Amino acid sequence: MRRAPVSPILVLGIGILAVSSASILVRLAQTEAPSLSISAWRMIIATVALAPFVLARRREELAALRRSELGLALLAGFFLALHVALWITSLAFTSVASSVVLVSTAPLWVALIAPLTLKETLSRAMLVGMLMALAGGVIVAASDVCLWDGSRFVCPPAQEFLSGRAFLGDLLALGGALSVAGYLLIGRGLRSGVSLLSYIFLVYGMAALALVLAVGAAGLPMFGFSPLTYFWMLALALVPQLIGHTTYNWALAYLSAAFVSIAVLGEPVGSSILAYFLLEEKISLVKLAGMALILAGIYLATRSEPG
Repeated sequence: MRRAPVSPILVLGIGILAVSSASILVRLAQTEAPSLSISAWRMIIATVALAPFVLARRREELAALRRSELGLALLAGFFLALHVALWITSLAFTSVASSVVLVSTAPLWVALIAPLTLKETLSRAMLVGMLMALAGGVIVAASDVCLWDGSRFVCPPAQEFLSGRAFLGDLLALGGALSVAGYLLIGRGLRSGVSLLSYIFLVYGMAALALVLAVGAAGLPMFGFSPLTYFWMLALALVPQLIGHTTYNWALAYLSAAFVSIAVLGEPVGSSILAYFLLEEKISLVKLAGMALILAGIYLATRSEPG
């Protein structure tokens, strides 16, 4: 890995603060706009904002990219589109706390997939951490549909539980975690040889194209929303995407994907605090325990590099 010109930890800290605002901005936009439309506008605005800088400074680099590099960048963009679509949609079904914590299991999936793609082995700590995180995920998911009556949990029948809105939202958030793991793993391989501007332009652009096609296929609107809703989508593109995700992609040139993915562990804390104050979403003791177990498991699983 190259030596960073500034502290990657400091840069990742800025990224965490920026990304923590995403769930709140999404919830505000969802009062009028469909989740897929919000996802598409997020990536369109980010790509358009980057275009003048990329075309002025990186046109020759883009033209010189090998076919394999271009293909991998486009694949990373597809994974990013899938992540954004699944995660934003999950917020329409489950709480901010549940969605953000479950999507933040991405470091765990990076650790599990890395042995297959990078020929790295899993340590005992990673395996134990995986089991802890999965147990925490079950607790978080159950807390959305089960109630504590003072002495025991009262849960609906299994069929009702599996068809519930909150459970569906939790599954979508987990899908978002898996897709962002693929996005980070591909980025680690490419960022060592491709500049930040060129990489994020290709990735964000591909994500925008994929999401626009998804919106069209679903027959959802892209226009006709109020100015306030467009403002929330603009803020979503500029702060969590251009500042937050771009800092993660910058760090991939200097740190491993497993280490960079640890940065997302700060997002549930920031997002849950914001949701508590701005959306009045309460966090039960049971859900808090599940969140703590997930975060502890992920920390244990990713605090050392594979191998």
